[in-house]
Amino acid sequence: MKTVSLKIDDSVFGETEKILSRIKMPRNRYINDAIENYNRIQKRLILEKRLKSESDLVREDSLNILQDFERIDYVD
Repeated sequence: MKTVSLKIDDSVFGETEKILSRIKMPRNRYINDAIENYNRIQKRLILEKRLKSESDLVREDSLNILQDFERIDYVD
C-alpha cells in the first residue's frame, strides 16, 4: 500500500464524515472505494473516446464499401 497525503475541500470532508458515521466504514476504505469507482468511470470514458475516434477513421471507407455493395445489387 502507498501512503498519500491530500487536501480535501472542507465541504467534501464534512459530507464524507457524515456519511462515514452512518455507514460505519473506515475513511481509508471509503476513499479507496471512491477512487476505484472513479477510475472505472474514467477508463470507460477513455475507451469511449478511443472507439469513437477509431470509428470516425473507418467511417468513410465503410460508406464507400456500402455504396459498392449497393451498386453490385443493382447490376444483378
